Amino acid sequence: MSNQNKDVLYGLYDDEQVLLKAVDQANAGHLEIMDVFTPFPVHGLDPKLGLAESRLHIAGFVFGALGTLTAFLFMTWVFTRDWPIIFGGKPYWSVPAFIPITFELTVLFASVGMVVTFYTICGMAPGITNPPLDDRITDDKFCIAFDVTGAEEAQKDKLKGFFSASGASEVNMKTI
Repeated sequence: MSNQNKDVLYGLYDDEQVLLKAVDQANAGHLEIMDVFTPFPVHGLDPKLGLAESRLHIAGFVFGALGTLTAFLFMTWVFTRDWPIIFGGKPYWSVPAFIPITFELTVLFASVGMVVTFYTICGMAPGITNPPLDDRITDDKFCIAFDVTGAEEAQKDKLKGFFSASGASEVNMKTI
């Protein structure tokens, strides 16, 4: 992330259907959308913005497999090499007895690994502050934002005209 400040022109919308139509209009007008903020997931927004499917599930599988391998290998080492005790008539290497702990470590590694991966990818590590454009975005407003850093006034006026034509209830500028 760069330390350079960005000038952001954004419009607030009251309804997700109006927002979706505005995104279609922006795409038709070849406007480069910086980001779209919504208080809840909006069905159909990702393809309109050209966003690819998340690959977080791949990381979850890898972390889960690592948890399975860790549990299975650790219990194999403990019960066959480190502390080989026969209890309950079971053999040293009793795979059915390993299943509960293996399952629990699989879930633990996958969940913790996916959370750490998600926070790392999204830049939400401790100590990093990302102030919102508008506090109402997390409550009941929908937002389309354009990066206008270094843009001419004509370009800013064109974007303001886009917001008023697309049904934005409010248009603001903020430096982040």
